[in-house]
Amino acid sequence: MRKLLVVLLLGITGLQCSTLKKLGLVPSELEMAMGLKEALSQGLFKGFDAFADPNGNPLVRFAFPGDAEKIERTLRDLGFDKAINQVTGKFTRAMSSAVSVARPAFTESLKSMSVKDAAKILVTDNPHAATDYFKTSMKPTLMTGFRPIVDSTIKVEGADKEWSNITGLYNSIPFINKPLENSLTDFITARVIDGLFLMVANEEEQVRSKYELRKTDLMKKVFGYAEQELKKKMKPNS
Repeated sequence: MRKLLVVLLLGITGLQCSTLKKLGLVPSELEMAMGLKEALSQGLFKGFDAFADPNGNPLVRFAFPGDAEKIERTLRDLGFDKAINQVTGKFTRAMSSAVSVARPAFTESLKSMSVKDAAKILVTDNPHAATDYFKTSMKPTLMTGFRPIVDSTIKVEGADKEWSNITGLYNSIPFINKPLENSLTDFITARVIDGLFLMVANEEEQVRSKYELRKTDLMKKVFGYAEQELKKKMKPNS
């Protein structure tokens, strides 16, 4: 209540931003960075949970590369339902296992976002600004670190052998213009990382627009400030 009264008084008297900072109503660059990271972490954890139980979410289940629907339909029409179900199930489980093992890599990558970069992308009309930065700067490192984990889990599941059978069947069909690749490590790696970033982006958008999803006092302060600053920027000059 006291802070609300202070804000109202400041609005009436028109005190400068420096005064707002002294009163603790404007977040510091460090607070901005930490608030953004809390929002991104919230999205990551939702992604981890989704991959841990992938049955109810198509975003975290395996899909054939390329024209997935056409490829799957072609194979099922030829009577290979059992083979398809086996390989998709194994790849989905491999993706889930890989995310579980690689979880620290994502959280460590998030920690390396600099304070100044985070502060720059807080006040923006791009609802995925922090996620976009995170993805652009971290994806190459995550791909490199995640690839061997994916490759290992695929082999543990036996999905590589199942996939070899599928590619042999599909590529032997006459008039196939684009044969299936024999190795899916890079494809699976990119799909998992993109799936996680998609969930992070959705969570960032929700946190930016919905007060009730700001789970900590710091997130409330940081994103509340961002809302007010964005309104000022968008307000037409009188």
